[in-house]
Amino acid sequence: MASIVYMAGIRSRSADNSKGAKVDRLCDALNLRKVVKRNDVCGIKLHFGEYGNDSHINPAFVRRVVDKVKKAGANPFLTDTSTLYSGMRHNAVDHLNVACLHGFTQATVGAPVIIADGLFGENDIPVTIDRKHFKQVRIADGIRRAPSLVVLSHFKGHEMAGFGGAIKNLAMGGASVKGKRDQHATHVQIDTAKCIGCGRCVKVCPQGALSMVDGKSHVDISKCIGCFECITVCPAKAISIDWSTEMAPFVERMTEYAYGVVKGREKRICYINFVLNVTPDCDCVSWSDVPLVADIGILASHDPVALDAACFDLVNKATALDPRFAEAADKFTARWPHTRGEIQLSYGEEIGLGSRDYTIEHV
Repeated sequence: MASIVYMAGIRSRSADNSKGAKVDRLCDALNLRKVVKRNDVCGIKLHFGEYGNDSHINPAFVRRVVDKVKKAGANPFLTDTSTLYSGMRHNAVDHLNVACLHGFTQATVGAPVIIADGLFGENDIPVTIDRKHFKQVRIADGIRRAPSLVVLSHFKGHEMAGFGGAIKNLAMGGASVKGKRDQHATHVQIDTAKCIGCGRCVKVCPQGALSMVDGKSHVDISKCIGCFECITVCPAKAISIDWSTEMAPFVERMTEYAYGVVKGREKRICYINFVLNVTPDCDCVSWSDVPLVADIGILASHDPVALDAACFDLVNKATALDPRFAEAADKFTARWPHTRGEIQLSYGEEIGLGSRDYTIEHV
C-alpha cells in the first residue's frame, strides 16, 4: 500500500498561503495529536547548520512546528548531535553557540535547544536491530529516550550520501560520535601526484591522522576515522576513498542507523522535508552554493522512505539551474558521480524503514 506524502507547493499570493501557513497545514495533515502524547517531552530533530551556512531551515518555520507540538499537549525541545569532524559543532558548547548565532534561541523558536549526545558526543543507547551490517547501533541518548520525535530536514545534495533528507537526518544526526564512526568505517587515501601541499586537510583533521611529509599530505590510517572533512576542504581533489567499493556499504550502514532511531516507535515519529534551497552540499559546510533547482515546496509524511523518494523525484523532474545537469536523470549523482544516494531508498525499503511507493496529497 502506498504511503501518503503531503505536499505544500512553493507559490504564495496571500498571507494565509505563506510558507509558515503551509507548515501549519502540514502539521495538521500529520495529525500531531496521534504522534505526540499529552505531556510528552517531544524532540524536534533538525540541523542548525555549520557556522557560515545560510541554507539551513529557517527558525521561523521551526517556531510554527514548536507551536503545533505545544497545542498537541507536548513539551518540545530542539535537538541535534555533535559532529565527527572538526568545526563549530564538534562539542555541545560550540554547537549551542552556533544554534544561537543562527537564530535558534528559546525566545525565537519557543523551545530550548538540547544537544542529544552529551558534551562530547559520548552519551548513547545501544539499540538491537539485527541487520546486515549491524546487530546493534548506538543512538544518541536524548533522541532515543524522547517519547516522540518530529524530524525536520532540509532536502539537499551531499558529497558522500548523494542527497540528504529524512533518512540521513535520522542516521548521522541521530547517532553518537561512536555511532557516526560505525557508519563511516573507512579511511581516506591521498593521490600525492595531485596534492599541492596546502595543508588544509591537516588543519581540519580532528584525529591528527594527517600530516605533511616531504611537502605532501600523508594519512595515518590507524588514526583516520573516516569523517571525510579533509575531502571537503581539499582544493586539488587529491583525497578520496575507494568509491567503487565503499559507497554502497556506507549508504547501507547509514540507512541501518536510521532504522535504529525509528525501531519500536514508528507511530511516534513524523517527518517534514523542506525542499527549499536545494544546495549541492550538506548544511555541514560553512557556505551555501547556488541551488541545483528552484524551490519546490515543503513535504511531510509518516514514512521517511516515501518522503525522501517523493522529494528525490520532484528534484529530478525539475529544471536544473546549472546547465551542466540539465539532461541528468539524477541531479545528485550528476553533481557527485561517485555517490549511490538511491540506496537510501531501496535499502530502506528492504530493511523495513518505509516504502518507496507513495501518493502525494496537496494541502
